[in-house]
Amino acid sequence: MDDEETLRQVVDRLAEKFPDLPRPELEAAARTEFDALVGRPVRDYLSILTERAAKKRLKRESKVGS
Repeated sequence: MDDEETLRQVVDRLAEKFPDLPRPELEAAARTEFDALVGRPVRDYLSILTERAAKKRLKRESKVGS
């Protein structure tokens, strides 16, 4: 699976968990977290680590915006 497909799948899963957030916001969170992980030796776990980090970011940002 290439990086863009990994990101697309992560964003799709985030959209299910955060249906009220706009897709561009989900994509930005996923891209930020993906970019932070991509150079590390975690390629096998990149998808799940990106999703977990993006969920944390989105939850944290939604609390700040409340």
